[in-house]
Amino acid sequence: MNTTPSPVLFISALRWAATAAAMLAAGCANTPPTASAGASDTAASAAAAGSTTTTLPPPRPAGSSTAGQARTFSTQLATYTSVSFDAVPGWARDDFSESWPAFLGSCKVLTGRGAEWKDVCARALRVDSKNNSAIRAFFEQEFSAYQIRDDDRKPDGVVTGYFEPEIPGSRQYAAPFVYPVYGQPEDMLFADARKLPAGNGTVAAKVEGRNVVVQTGLSTRDMGAPGLYALDLSAITRDTLDRKVRLRIEGKQLLPYYTREEIETKGAPNARVLAFVSSATALYEMQIQGSGRIKLANGDIIRVAYAEQNGQPFRPTLAQAANGKPRSPVKVRGSSIELQLDDGDEDDDVGGPATGTIRTRGFTLAQPTASGAVLVPGRRTAGPVVGSGIKDPSYVFFKESPSPSGGPVGAFGVPLSAGRSIAVDPRSTPLGYPVFVSTRAPGTGAPMQRLTIAQDTGGAIRGAVRADYFFGNGQQAANNARRMKERGQLWILLPRGLAVATAAVSSAIRTRGGPAGAGLPQCLVPTEGVCVDD
Repeated sequence: MNTTPSPVLFISALRWAATAAAMLAAGCANTPPTASAGASDTAASAAAAGSTTTTLPPPRPAGSSTAGQARTFSTQLATYTSVSFDAVPGWARDDFSESWPAFLGSCKVLTGRGAEWKDVCARALRVDSKNNSAIRAFFEQEFSAYQIRDDDRKPDGVVTGYFEPEIPGSRQYAAPFVYPVYGQPEDMLFADARKLPAGNGTVAAKVEGRNVVVQTGLSTRDMGAPGLYALDLSAITRDTLDRKVRLRIEGKQLLPYYTREEIETKGAPNARVLAFVSSATALYEMQIQGSGRIKLANGDIIRVAYAEQNGQPFRPTLAQAANGKPRSPVKVRGSSIELQLDDGDEDDDVGGPATGTIRTRGFTLAQPTASGAVLVPGRRTAGPVVGSGIKDPSYVFFKESPSPSGGPVGAFGVPLSAGRSIAVDPRSTPLGYPVFVSTRAPGTGAPMQRLTIAQDTGGAIRGAVRADYFFGNGQQAANNARRMKERGQLWILLPRGLAVATAAVSSAIRTRGGPAGAGLPQCLVPTEGVCVDD
């Protein structure tokens, strides 16, 4: 476990913070500070230890919106400020060899994202994976560190935890295993929200494979033509991260895909059942975690990973405190729900499906007061179909994971590493990128400062300064993840020369709760299918 930062490092951080604040107030966009003497000494010692010397990318024009040149830049949700590595608390003490396998795993995907990443990852293969000094020097030479602040320019956010749950189940439908684990439905259709007309009217659309395409120049009189369907724009949710709207066909209409209640009481006839489990609340927790293991009676394990979501907003039922307020303060933005930090939350009850609450990913959820049978197509239920009683309209569909060992595969498509992979909001922290997190360990409160890799996301992970540690699997991982809800700060590492937040260099200081400002992009680095700018 890391120790408390030294007084020298603390004073250095204060001096840099004061300097950065003064420059921001003056609207500066100068070249960021060069590596400090400490960083240079680290690089020199690493070279003496046998690391491979790296070649820095060619410099870009001063003031351009590129990592290593821009002092500060903004998106709709976040502001990024350049800092020296010495100003990052705990940087010099971390064991970077623990993060190295996760970073190399990300490189397998990032090499297809542009020349900067291709070159960086090629040079990473020449670094001694067991030499901590060499790895630290590699990051200092190849990357620039930027502290992430939210749209109110606050540096503090919320750090929670998640894990890979294991629940008993069966391939066969028989009591007590009566709750289906569904794969992605074959009747789910997708529309690009960016291509939908503005307003709340009804438009004509065609279905091409799995895609819905709005037909321009047609009126409602044309809806009866063969192959045309009516799409009511007032009923859809547009502000999903991937800009996809999930739909289904009913008669001559295109409707939003089924809610949780509809899936449980009407069934999902076009979705394959992967397995059956005995607890609806355990299944719900697995859906929130995004992956899990289903243990069969013979000891075999079915490993499942996130496949799709029904397109409905995440709206959990929060447990109430004695004063009647939610035990997990939240902020609602459009269709998203963001967890808020609550320093007064000293409740050590970690919760779980067997208790009165479900403590998961920082939320304390109330278990349903009444729960009953759900409809499974082709199966006869033992009692009236009333559903699980879980009111959250969102619903996660899974796919079987072929990997029997290692971590589950996250949203970035690579296996997660316990303690070094995190889930983030990809609007402000692009997947695959290194992120240094400074927070406190659950239970003990000891400083937890380490380099992680952003490799996952989730419907419950929203906000600029927001990270979710992956703790692994097993009971200890579950306990740590359920307890984890701490104040934290984030620094993203960007390859030098990488174009970021195009045309978004901004010195305008936004007032608390004020508008983000015209012209700012939604995503730091737009990636189709993960975070998509309009």
